[in-house]
Amino acid sequence: MQLSRRNFMASTAAAALLPNISVAQSATVLRAVPGMQHIAPEGFGETDIWGYEGGVPGPLIRVPQGGRITRTFRNDLPQGSSVHWHGIRIDNKMDGVVGLTQDAVEPGDTFSYDFTVPDAGTYWYHPHNRTWEQMARGLYGPLIVEESTPPEVDRDDIFLIDDWRLNRDGKIDESFGQPMDWSHAGRIGNWITVNGRAPTVQTVKQNERMRLRLVNVANARIFDLALDGLQGWIVALDGQPLDKPIAAERLTLAPSQRADLIVDVTAAEGENAALVMLDRGEAFYLAQFTVEGRARDAQMPEPEALPQNPVPALGDLETAQRVDLLMEGGAMGQMRGAVMNGEAKTMGELAENGMFWALNGMAGLPDEPLLTAERGETIRIKIINDTGFPHAMHLHGFHFRKIEEDGTQGPLRDTILVERNKTAEIAFVADNPGDWLFHCHMLEHTAAGMLTWVKVA
Repeated sequence: MQLSRRNFMASTAAAALLPNISVAQSATVLRAVPGMQHIAPEGFGETDIWGYEGGVPGPLIRVPQGGRITRTFRNDLPQGSSVHWHGIRIDNKMDGVVGLTQDAVEPGDTFSYDFTVPDAGTYWYHPHNRTWEQMARGLYGPLIVEESTPPEVDRDDIFLIDDWRLNRDGKIDESFGQPMDWSHAGRIGNWITVNGRAPTVQTVKQNERMRLRLVNVANARIFDLALDGLQGWIVALDGQPLDKPIAAERLTLAPSQRADLIVDVTAAEGENAALVMLDRGEAFYLAQFTVEGRARDAQMPEPEALPQNPVPALGDLETAQRVDLLMEGGAMGQMRGAVMNGEAKTMGELAENGMFWALNGMAGLPDEPLLTAERGETIRIKIINDTGFPHAMHLHGFHFRKIEEDGTQGPLRDTILVERNKTAEIAFVADNPGDWLFHCHMLEHTAAGMLTWVKVA
């Protein structure tokens, strides 16, 4: 892969060693609080952010599989918030969804989260109230659940990849709630960070083996990624191990999706390797690795599959409950109206209320669930994207498999990217009782109507 000098200079102008992800000062308290951090390009000062413990990203939470997480969340922000533990198959009352599983934690108040983590893998946490603003200000953090038998690697790195919309003085652009963002692709930023800093440079050794945990924490940007000077294998998606590692030449991460890669440094000593973002025909470093010395004389054997998590296998797909989910609306869409708060509204009336999208003719969270399932029932949902934009649909509380047209099953995931004018079908076992959100993780799309819920008795 050829990277231009302009791209190299733009990517490394503010480069430093990979910023460390902090460890919580307290094992029992997690605060959401305003802070200051240098997230902008070199030459700019610090930016006002909102962060867990005042930083971006928030503190790393790392626990063994089957372990317990106990945190008292304290909200020191000027608006209500919560914590959603993204991708964890969790007790419903701990899911952190304001308006569905809990009330907002108001400024100065606290809420206690206490749950066990059944699945090893790469996860993260973020707010679920005014998420489109709070995450754009930096409110998110990593959550790693360790396997009992982890893969053999020389290093284990977490990359939380974000884009920020900054104005000319390097501050966060306050243009939240713009109809253009809410009715189009979402809030797309103009500056990329990894772990809250500019793209980075670090030193590695030839034939060194790394585990790269990649998390797309952007509001709406889809990242197309590639490896340069690295040979890699995808070993897990959205926290769930693949049955067999697959070669990682190119990778697409929609908002909220994760990928665990095991990579070997194949670039020669004195050369560079990189994790690369591809954007409109150009390539930009997200992380650059300068090769100095050798870790070993030859590459290690290809990695084996990670241990599987205890996610229940799908039941009989022929007798499964089937539901359709029709996505409508947005700019260039054909939607003429939808039901909001129990009343039929024209498209103009919806727009006046900040609603531009609908699921099955409903704009906003409906009173009735998309489906009601008995515990242990297998569910199939056909998602029909009749809009001009892609959508990253995230199901809380479960992992699902994509069902291909030939009946084959894709890997376990919690978020699926459905391209415009395309259809995708997913299936999952409704083994976790409660009311669970199902929404587009392009956060402006959620706020503008694209959310529903499922009930498991």
